[in-house]
Amino acid sequence: MKLFMYGVQAHEKEIIRAWADAHAIDIETTADFLSEKTVDRAKDYDGICIQQPVPLGAAKLYATLKSYGIKQIATRTAGYDMIDLQEAEKNELIVTNVPAYSPYAVAELAVTQAMQLVRHVSQFQQRIAANDFRWDGLMSREIRSMTVGIVGTGRIGATAAQLFKGLGAKIIGFDQYPNDRLKDLIEYRSSLEDVLKEADIVSLHTPLFDSTRHMINARTLKLMKKSAYLINIARGALIDTEALIDALESGEIAGAALDTFENETVINKNLSGQSLNDPLLEKLIAMDQVLLTPHVGFFTETAIRNIVEGALNSVLEVLQTGTSKSRVKPAVTQ
Repeated sequence: MKLFMYGVQAHEKEIIRAWADAHAIDIETTADFLSEKTVDRAKDYDGICIQQPVPLGAAKLYATLKSYGIKQIATRTAGYDMIDLQEAEKNELIVTNVPAYSPYAVAELAVTQAMQLVRHVSQFQQRIAANDFRWDGLMSREIRSMTVGIVGTGRIGATAAQLFKGLGAKIIGFDQYPNDRLKDLIEYRSSLEDVLKEADIVSLHTPLFDSTRHMINARTLKLMKKSAYLINIARGALIDTEALIDALESGEIAGAALDTFENETVINKNLSGQSLNDPLLEKLIAMDQVLLTPHVGFFTETAIRNIVEGALNSVLEVLQTGTSKSRVKPAVTQ
């Protein structure tokens, strides 16, 4: 059996080698993403595994994979919006993800971002860099005095709620499918709008679907408190970036922390000293009330090992049984 892996980074290689040795399977890797230009690399392999922040490409790519005898696409991510599930199914390609590699990895970053925003760490660092040690205008609040709104209460959202609760915060939440097992942890609200109006910190943990794209927009941002903070470590397109910038510039909200962006073409590129060619991202970088990290919520030793091994286990599972417990399917349209 031979597998081919796309988008492989240096920190994954030792884990890949150990898994390949343990299963007596040959694995070839490339740092390139899967695209119409690189799909030919999958020819003569039994299965493929990807990790990328950008879409795979046009319908032709899926047909090409099928023609090579490929029967699956395993993504080393929880999200799978870079894959056209309809085209994958049309070409008999089973798509798998890694839904629970380490909820704590992502949830801990949400808490870290929240505490840095609330304690004005970025603003104090900028002042001190200019030999300015004043406190003026940067009084903080304690998390235990705040209400945290969790949007999306799956594994990661529930873990974030637990961590915030441990700091003494009041936890409210919204999910299309509320979890009764979390009723002692999260006070559910009937709508996203209710959460936005009440919360001092809003943390997004929902997948990206057509129904959630730009769920945070000019209208919904206006519902938030002027003193509130917005955190997104889920999917960049949950937020209308232009609307967020307008809200930050006008003082509609106090600040934001983003680990994901609408345009992630800059991720995994070495652009040091070069122009981003992304005016919106450049505006966000220039704002001292905004914290940005390059989609690293998952980037812990535990999570990386679980991601790589989980994705490769799914490839093997599909090739051996024809399906996988981690299979994702396109939504059923009415």
